[in-house]
Amino acid sequence: MAPPFTQVFSTKKPIIGMIHCAGNTPKEKTQRALEELTIYQEEGIDGAIVEDYHGEYEDVYQVLQSSKERYPGLVIGLNLLRKSYPVFGLAQTHGIRYIQFDSIPTSDITTEIYDQKRREFPDLAILGGVGFKYIPATGNPLQHDLEKGRSRYDAIVTTGTGTGIETPLEKLRQYKSLLGQFPLIVGAGVTASNAYEQLSIADGAIVGSYFKSEGDTQSPVKRHKVRELMKIVRQLR
Repeated sequence: MAPPFTQVFSTKKPIIGMIHCAGNTPKEKTQRALEELTIYQEEGIDGAIVEDYHGEYEDVYQVLQSSKERYPGLVIGLNLLRKSYPVFGLAQTHGIRYIQFDSIPTSDITTEIYDQKRREFPDLAILGGVGFKYIPATGNPLQHDLEKGRSRYDAIVTTGTGTGIETPLEKLRQYKSLLGQFPLIVGAGVTASNAYEQLSIADGAIVGSYFKSEGDTQSPVKRHKVRELMKIVRQLR
């Protein structure tokens, strides 16, 4: 079995910053990512997920190569939106301890392939989406989907309806009441204004667009926004 979420992140209520691989050229994308990782580490963010949101597999690979051993304060993870299948091998090659899936199955990973990969990489922790933005509803009862999630993942990530949109507190309460001690991560819409309430329910957060000007994922991370969010998180802890 993969290590539990609390072994990957020993900090209470961990905050994971997104790296969107934004930029106009491969070189710019790598440089931007390194600058953002530096801000995250210096401002006390617990982890970062490198994602091909505005890039390709090659951009993610280059960021991992360039950031190796430079950010000991960050627990770095991966999310490949376009080529989900190679994420397992890429994680192993670079000593990554956790990966994220917005949904299982995906366009290129069936549940059978996923189960096979989990057996091949038993030490890799998985953050997986249930009730995730832009993923069509399954039509199943929520308890059924959460039970499936518990069997597939090491932490469940849920969101509101879109990027930067606040995840409803009632949704978080409902999920947490059914999950009990199983980790629940809020994956979108966390800000300095709502972090205290959101993290009073959820066990951690993934934060991306809030750290950027006007929520534009193409923009660079703003240090002062990271700092103001972490101030609230420290108060909660």
